[in-house]
Amino acid sequence: MKTMTTMARIAAAMALAAGAANAAARPHTETPDEARVHKLVEPRMGNNVKVDVVERTPYGGLYEIRTGGDIFYTDANARYMFVGKVVDLGTLQDLTRARTDELAAIHFADLPLEMAIKTVKGNGERVMAVFEDPNCPYCRKLHETLRGIDNVTVYTFLLNILSEDSAAKSKNIWCATDRSQAWQQWMLETKAPPAAPAGCIAPGEQVLALGRKLHVQGTPTIYFADGSRSGSGFDAATLEARLRKLTKP
Repeated sequence: MKTMTTMARIAAAMALAAGAANAAARPHTETPDEARVHKLVEPRMGNNVKVDVVERTPYGGLYEIRTGGDIFYTDANARYMFVGKVVDLGTLQDLTRARTDELAAIHFADLPLEMAIKTVKGNGERVMAVFEDPNCPYCRKLHETLRGIDNVTVYTFLLNILSEDSAAKSKNIWCATDRSQAWQQWMLETKAPPAAPAGCIAPGEQVLALGRKLHVQGTPTIYFADGSRSGSGFDAATLEARLRKLTKP
């Protein structure tokens, strides 16, 4: 009974995600071996679940199953399903997260930046977009890192996914007289803005829909100017190097 419940939950999650296509992901042509696994595994994934592609991984003889924005793994006979992270114990790198970010690249210009808080530091010539929740502790760490970064424009999408009051906090920040200042004061000083005035509407639901479309499942999630994505934390030197690499000469 436990196995059936778990598989039903997985199938439901995959079915919901299957409708969102990732336009920036590079297409993969399956080898005959991968096509064989694809044919075996798809009918075992549950009703209404479409497997987009199967690709053999370089670790453990596993096959990567991609459906919507989700990644699962199976063996050569599609007998077992592996749900969760694959971690390289030599480097402690989350290979599943890195792969998900690789496949989630977008066209930066397609982001609806009017739904984001715009913060400009220095000349603002480097650009990045970040999905954040006001209750996200890792987002606070990112803001501490950004203290040491200059000449950057940060577009913040308030993605309310962590706590029941995230939406209320985001609305108060969005509706502040200076929303960029209100956001910085909240994240760096835990200084809350006044309650949102009556009639002010924040784009919370639209950002949630955008997050679902892009398969953003955690905060902070960073998009850089080249459309690449990272859900990993950065120290100031690493983030500066990443931004410098993407700056036009």
